[in-house]
Amino acid sequence: MKVDYYFPPQPPLAATEAARRAVRLGYDGFFSAETRHDPFLPLGFAAQEAPDLDLGTAIAVAFARSPMVVAQTAWDFAAMSHGRFILGLGTQVKAHVTRRFSGSWDAPAARLREYVLALRAIWNTFQTGERLSFQGDHYSFSLMTPFFDPGPISHPDIPVAIAGVGPHLSRLAGEVCDGFHVHPFHTVKYLDDVVLPNIAEGAARRERSPSDVSLISTVLVVTGRDEAEMEMMAAAVKQQISFYASTPSYRPVLDAHGWDFGERLNLLSRRGEWAAMADVITDEVLREVAVIAPPDRIGEAVRDRYEGRIDRIGFYALAGTLELADEEWAAAIVAAKA
Repeated sequence: MKVDYYFPPQPPLAATEAARRAVRLGYDGFFSAETRHDPFLPLGFAAQEAPDLDLGTAIAVAFARSPMVVAQTAWDFAAMSHGRFILGLGTQVKAHVTRRFSGSWDAPAARLREYVLALRAIWNTFQTGERLSFQGDHYSFSLMTPFFDPGPISHPDIPVAIAGVGPHLSRLAGEVCDGFHVHPFHTVKYLDDVVLPNIAEGAARRERSPSDVSLISTVLVVTGRDEAEMEMMAAAVKQQISFYASTPSYRPVLDAHGWDFGERLNLLSRRGEWAAMADVITDEVLREVAVIAPPDRIGEAVRDRYEGRIDRIGFYALAGTLELADEEWAAAIVAAKA
């Protein structure tokens, strides 16, 4: 199991020092997400400072960009990183795609499948010079002239990992992808009963092995050097769990356990009663979702929970409560891969 550093939502230039620190502490990879800043730009700075780290987006919003734009960016990162780049893509939700990005939203799973296949068709043209010819229901590509063709690279097989919650995107990952980003709001039961079986089902459709799909995730952690720190982080994690559980898109995790508080949380969220939402999350739910242990045991606790299930793990930086400013503490967490 590899342990990855997840770059917080800071300006891209801050990735320079963050990458140096990730190397010093023994992380295997460096991932950035699409939140307040572009997800790709920090990876350029990280690649210059830490050429041995794997690099990845976790995630970039697919439907905000043409597959051609993403294909070109990923191609450059694959070349720059000597084949250590992992392209992570997600659909986002309808409101953000249509209202924040002014994009279109229709048949997201089918469209994402086409998106991945289109990327591979474009990359094949870049690498081989063959005529570009991809025709689907959502995307069509038939033009690539030498002026715009970046040409072949040494590591053209770019891994594509998609993110999702629920069975449909898990099956899609098993069918056509190299990896699957498991949302941080998950449990072992949800992994075992929903994610892993559906990846296997999707893989079987294409006569692939489930092991062809690398599982990548961040984990919510409750830790601290004393009881007060543990309680502070537990309260923050409960608040985050309540936010995710209030959103219908994440209901499959609740369904896996028979938890029935989703509608109540959704109602509280519409009223803006955020503190009351956290009170709905019991200690039992917290234990199922988060890994809870003191710093010197957090690596062991993560390893015990995820080894054999997750291939790459990271730690969810929660509203400043898990910044890992103490390097001894951080080193203990990275020891999860040992």
